[in-house]
Amino acid sequence: MEDRKLTVRAVERALDILMCFTKAQELALTEISSQIGLHKSTVHRLMATLEERGFVIRDSRTDKYRLGMKIWELSTHLSHSDDPAVRLLPLMESLRDQLGETISLYLRDGAERIRIQAVQSNQAIRRVAQVGARLPLYVGASSKVLVAFASPAVQEELLLDPDWPETVDKKAYRRQLGDIRKRGYAISIEEREPGAVAVSVPIFDHQGRIAAALSLSGPVNRLSPDTLLQFAPVLKEAAREMGLMIS
Repeated sequence: MEDRKLTVRAVERALDILMCFTKAQELALTEISSQIGLHKSTVHRLMATLEERGFVIRDSRTDKYRLGMKIWELSTHLSHSDDPAVRLLPLMESLRDQLGETISLYLRDGAERIRIQAVQSNQAIRRVAQVGARLPLYVGASSKVLVAFASPAVQEELLLDPDWPETVDKKAYRRQLGDIRKRGYAISIEEREPGAVAVSVPIFDHQGRIAAALSLSGPVNRLSPDTLLQFAPVLKEAAREMGLMIS
């Protein structure tokens, strides 16, 4: 039984290492060790195994690691028939062409949101949205949409999370969630990133549950609050169509 526990722990640690690469393309051994809270010698042994199996590659010049070809081989065998990032891409591109700004798609994963798809604006000055980025749920239009339309149990779990920042007023946040549910969309103006604004709407599945958040973002000097308000109904209609596609 003890050997089995050790084996499972090794798998968990290896997966934790791979998840570090959701935030960076290249990482040094010390950076990985710091992120997952393990001693460098332990991380080094795990990295050696992952490198041998082709899941990571070490650059001998910089002594940094990046994801290997085995990750790509696995991804090619994913079923895309139910993947919203794939199925909704044409509609997102159409929305980008219509409104001229960056369009993103987010899912909630625990106490974070993940950008699973993005279509960049074609304008010279634009906001570049990185696919795979993990962002906190306490700030930003898409975060608040994902929380506002989640079940009350999920909302309470998030708000009672010990990692929830003390600087975020929970009462004010709850009021914002109520307003978002009434309006059907959320707007953020330089909340998370200076110079950036966004408007976000929920995508519901056939059972009326929130499946994702659809967002438009761009520079604050081009997107005024009035412009964001004008875009909101367009996004809501696109989200309705997307909900039919993923139901």
